[in-house]
Amino acid sequence: MQTLSITFCNCALLVRRNSVGNRNRLNLSFISSSSSSSSSAPTLICRSKSKSQTDSLRVLEWDKLCDVVASFARTSLGRQATKKKLWSLDQSFDESLKLLEETEAAIKMLEHGSFCLDLSSIQISLVELGIRNAKRKMSLRADQALEVASLLSFFENLQLDLKAAIKQDGDWYKRFMPLSEMIMLPVINRSFIKLVEQIIDVDGKIKDSASSDLRLSRERVQTVERKLQQLLEAIVRSQKANESVMVVAEIDGRWCIQTSSSQLTSVDGLLLSSGSGGGTASEPLAAVSMNDELQSARASVAKAEAEILSMLTAKMQMDLDQIDDVMKYSIQLDVINARATYSRAYGASHPDIYLPPEDGVDSESLSAGEDSPANNFSGEEALPRKEWLLYLPRCYHPLLLHQHKKRIRKTQEAVKYHKTAGTVSGVPPVPADFQISKGTRVLVITGPNTGGKTICLKSVGLAAMMAKSGLYVLASESARLPWFDNIYADIGDEQSLLQSLSTFSGHLKQISEIISHSTSRSLVLLDEVGAGTNPLEGAALGMAILESFAESGSLLTMATTHHGELKMLKYSNSAFENACMEFDDLNLKPTFKILWGVPGRSNAINIAERLGLPCDIINSARELYGSASAEINEVILDMERYKQDYQRLLNESRRYIRISRELHENLLTAEKNINSHATRERLKMRQELIQAGSMARSTLRRTLQQFRASAAQSSRTKVATQLKTTKGGDNATRSPSMVARRPVSEDAAQKGNTKLPQVGDSVFVSSLGKKVTVLKVEQSKKEILVQVGIMKMKVKLTEVVA
Repeated sequence: MQTLSITFCNCALLVRRNSVGNRNRLNLSFISSSSSSSSSAPTLICRSKSKSQTDSLRVLEWDKLCDVVASFARTSLGRQATKKKLWSLDQSFDESLKLLEETEAAIKMLEHGSFCLDLSSIQISLVELGIRNAKRKMSLRADQALEVASLLSFFENLQLDLKAAIKQDGDWYKRFMPLSEMIMLPVINRSFIKLVEQIIDVDGKIKDSASSDLRLSRERVQTVERKLQQLLEAIVRSQKANESVMVVAEIDGRWCIQTSSSQLTSVDGLLLSSGSGGGTASEPLAAVSMNDELQSARASVAKAEAEILSMLTAKMQMDLDQIDDVMKYSIQLDVINARATYSRAYGASHPDIYLPPEDGVDSESLSAGEDSPANNFSGEEALPRKEWLLYLPRCYHPLLLHQHKKRIRKTQEAVKYHKTAGTVSGVPPVPADFQISKGTRVLVITGPNTGGKTICLKSVGLAAMMAKSGLYVLASESARLPWFDNIYADIGDEQSLLQSLSTFSGHLKQISEIISHSTSRSLVLLDEVGAGTNPLEGAALGMAILESFAESGSLLTMATTHHGELKMLKYSNSAFENACMEFDDLNLKPTFKILWGVPGRSNAINIAERLGLPCDIINSARELYGSASAEINEVILDMERYKQDYQRLLNESRRYIRISRELHENLLTAEKNINSHATRERLKMRQELIQAGSMARSTLRRTLQQFRASAAQSSRTKVATQLKTTKGGDNATRSPSMVARRPVSEDAAQKGNTKLPQVGDSVFVSSLGKKVTVLKVEQSKKEILVQVGIMKMKVKLTEVVA
């Protein structure tokens, strides 16, 4: 019956796929790929690719790099989405820029330290199942509801962290764009989170406090189970005479007595099972009713739990669209975090990608001419970064670097667990410098076998795909490369026994596919072009293929070859450039470094001579090879030496420039420190002067007050003495001068019409003990302004004597 139902379902799916359009096919393809976590990258193709595209991705091992990046995702759905997005490579230029902005924002969030983008604590697959059940009007499971609440809580905490960062510095919102907008967009229903926390515990089980019916039903279950155990244990104790071992057990939800032998016991009951090993399980008659009661109690528990879960499902359905958006944004964040974490783990840098013209030719490079610096490589500092067509300094092959880091981790783990010293096996990968100037359409790379030519092609191809898909590239900070619509590669042995194709035929078939599909914005990588056939015919065919790409083919073509004729194309066509892999003649091994602008030379005869081949064979080979070819090799050797000397001098000049820049920065820092010190000293001196002036004024004010007090005291003493001398006299015979010198205030008290001093009058001030000149009269304040010598001061009217 199961087979029939499965067959029917498959037929239904088949009919649906045939009757509905491409959209349903894509959905079914996605569902089938998500059902298996071990599906390979080609099963994640969302859009049909040509055979040349899929073959190119395969030979470049893009699927392996997709697996490496996807391993940094923290959820199963995130890993599947990462592989699917990377494998598609269907991004437009604007989409690639947005992906890079997302990766950059995620890296800034991780470097900020206040944000957690790790979703590993959440089982996103349970969230997906819960949302699917809610959409189908099916009840949630407790663990599904708990994971949904955990996801909502995670996203809410992320929003709170972002708000806290923005509160400290409002510019963080722009720096984290477009992730800040993605994070703040969903509306989180806090009430649903609280409800789930109240009902479900951390283990995903419904709490007893969720409802009174559930609590009572569970208590009933516990009571009946306890009584059953007590009853059965009493029965077992009563059967001590029985030789078989009897234990209390639960089988299919019913408590019973299990014996180790096939002998029947004296206990009356129902036989539940009889094992092949001789044991039996029986349910005593005394326990039957209690077992039935236990089943009824458990059914009540299940019913109460179902009611609670139905209530949770109804609550979730009210905000189902928002919860679905949160899950989609979470998966998208996991994908972005995977790209960012990979880029940080491997020390990658943000690539500067630009959109090349549709015809693949820059007008500036055309006007430069053959003698332009753009066509004559002269080192890293010869041209501004924007003048390069492709600029990848210190570029690593990502898979080789991954393997090296993997070996390092294994060595560290071995040292950690075995407490022994360990060394990393294998040499670290050597980075290569790629500097291709504008105007170059075809780069011809020559060099010995196993010298790294193919690795160079793959490194550039993978870097172009990484930048297009939003990944940082494994190069230095100044990386710059064009946005390629497609990357095509013909690398390796493409012979096919099924199609009766030889190696040469397989290469030609792939190149023909590439020519028919490539555009003026494509990158074409050809390994050993023209190989596998007669050398003369192969060289002629290789020259024709490369000239075709240079005239009207791809934006950039990189080709490796052993044909010497292809090296000469540079000297007849400015669209070509030469490069070769450096070879160490002393140690007879490649250095895996690129020499730009220099064609490679043949080393076969020299290597054979150093390996001990007889001299007559070596001399004969050199005669057959020809003196002209030997002279060409000598010229190439001299060029390589000059190039190495130039590179050495260039490195020295760069070092001196770096030192001079550091000294200049130090001088600027010293000048800044001196200026700031002088400013601080001036401020300090000014504050000291202000403080000294304030102290002087305070001292002067205090001295003046003391002087006034002393003068007033002396004046009062003098007046008191005069009064004593005239005390014995009669009031009628008082001296007119004494009457005139009575204070104005006393006269004013006796006579209301006493005249106040006028400006210019000379009056006697008792506190000063001398006559002064009135400068100003302020009747409202009962004060006058007087001049005493060279000083001006205010005195009270009570101190003035008429």
